[in-house]
Amino acid sequence: MALRSDWSQRTCAMARGLDILGDPWSMLVLREVFFGNGRFDAMKKRLMVADSVLTKRLAGLVDDGLLTRKPYDDGGRTRQEYVLTGKGEDALPVLNAVVIWAEKHLPAPSEQAHMFVIHSTCGQRTSSADSCTACGERLTAENTSWHSLTRTAEPVRLATAAPASSPAPVSQNGPAA
Repeated sequence: MALRSDWSQRTCAMARGLDILGDPWSMLVLREVFFGNGRFDAMKKRLMVADSVLTKRLAGLVDDGLLTRKPYDDGGRTRQEYVLTGKGEDALPVLNAVVIWAEKHLPAPSEQAHMFVIHSTCGQRTSSADSCTACGERLTAENTSWHSLTRTAEPVRLATAAPASSPAPVSQNGPAA
């Protein structure tokens, strides 16, 4: 969901990656889904974002393969929540790097405005985006927590990718509805 021209065909891998991950709203949407907050209304409330902005970013992240829609029943009708795909889960080190860099280099506006990357296995805070600086284990969504002091008193285990679903059966008239 680039805010500028399409960079998806650039020869530079960083430019192609930024074409998807370079938009702040898209990164914040991914943050919410990693926190397990994949329902539209809950994301909208947490992000304080307009419906049109959130709708566009969610559609882009689905189109780019980082999120998928999963139906749920809200008690009255079937709605969609957004869950990570394997491709989306692989963006974790990028989000971790942004958090770690910001904590190191940017002043927090309050004592509560901090967020830390925690390796859940050993319980230690890490200063590396992809491996635990305390024990050396590779960080994954399954073994990583984020501790946002504005959210909770304790670290929150991250959501992981939804299990891959089998494709819808194809009939002679095209894909099943």
